Amino acid sequence: MRFPSLNMQILLGALLGVGVGVYFHGLGAQHPTVSTGLYLSNLVGTLFIDLLKMVLVPLVFCSIAVGIANLRKHQQIHKVWVSTLLFFTFTMMIAITLGMAASLYFKPGAGLHIDMFANAMQSFEAKQMPLSEFFTQFLHGLFVNPFKALADANVLAVVMFALMLGVALIMGGERYQHLLKLLEEALEITMHIVGWIMRLAPFGIAALLIKLVSTQDFAILSTLLTFVLVVVSTTLLHGVVILPGIMYAVTRKSPLWFWRGAREALITAFATSSSSATLPVTMRCTTQHLHVKPEIAGFVVPLGATINMDGTALYEAAAALFIANLVGVELTFAQQLVVFFTAMLASVGAPGIPSAGMVTMVMVLQSVGLPAEAIAILLPIDRLLDTLRTTVNVEGDMITSVVVQKMTAEKIT
Repeated sequence: MRFPSLNMQILLGALLGVGVGVYFHGLGAQHPTVSTGLYLSNLVGTLFIDLLKMVLVPLVFCSIAVGIANLRKHQQIHKVWVSTLLFFTFTMMIAITLGMAASLYFKPGAGLHIDMFANAMQSFEAKQMPLSEFFTQFLHGLFVNPFKALADANVLAVVMFALMLGVALIMGGERYQHLLKLLEEALEITMHIVGWIMRLAPFGIAALLIKLVSTQDFAILSTLLTFVLVVVSTTLLHGVVILPGIMYAVTRKSPLWFWRGAREALITAFATSSSSATLPVTMRCTTQHLHVKPEIAGFVVPLGATINMDGTALYEAAAALFIANLVGVELTFAQQLVVFFTAMLASVGAPGIPSAGMVTMVMVLQSVGLPAEAIAILLPIDRLLDTLRTTVNVEGDMITSVVVQKMTAEKIT
């Protein structure tokens, strides 16, 4: 008997998870079957996430250091660096513009009474963080003790140290070839371990989706329906039409080719709501299925999982305008520009963990004088929307890898 491919197993696991989650939601949280099922789902889902996190730091560290060092061999390091950052910025600006334009046109939140959310807002305590303080903390977090960063799984600091190590390996030339070889072998064995973990992916993704669907309060969606529809539709437009369209325009690779190769990573991102936890799967898909050279994927994908957040940027800009409508504040064009650039900066600083955008959302609101406490309005629906924006974040990283490979004249096989 021939088993389905891993891609198909993951897809079936996702469908099973959603179906069981809907069934559990109908039975109610107090039902004994549901409590047992949720316990097992939490156990399996947590194990899957923990396994991915286990390989995250060594994968990020080795892939970026090796990627930088190997790019130098092909005289591509400058072109890849510049192309990657330009493409990250370009797509993020498109995403924010799309989210703000839809919010300005449909005006979600206008006419809703904020009194109905009074209890939620009273129980929520928002941390005040001015833009200057956020920027200072962001820079401070870039350069820390590398051993502490590795131990704490501080991905951004690990990325920065790996970048510096990669450059040092280039400057050292032949003297450090033994260290480079060691890092290459460490990367190979880490990817081998990722292959083992992926065998559990269908079960882990099913378990995560069972927990997500069965524990969501869908009643509040009707209250916030316009906002949810604006965010979902614009995020899907960016992820399904704009990003694949840009990729096709540059590389002539069809969206269907991309989705077939990226399916494992996209489903994992949807289930985990974490671009960092998904990173091992993203690397595997980018190199093995999308045929991006390891030195390019090893640089672009880990960096993108840290700073390239199209879905998060779109959501934060749209949410700021939604809250402005909700509290009856008419933002000027200058204030809208502040929201635009602050959302971009905040999304770059958002860690790749579930609902991380809620932390930096406070900064976006405060940049134009909106009440930070109003973030409590978004909390009941954030977990659900987080799945979609994380999927687009991960998609952007993979598409950037494909585009950068083409832009730097590296042939895609």
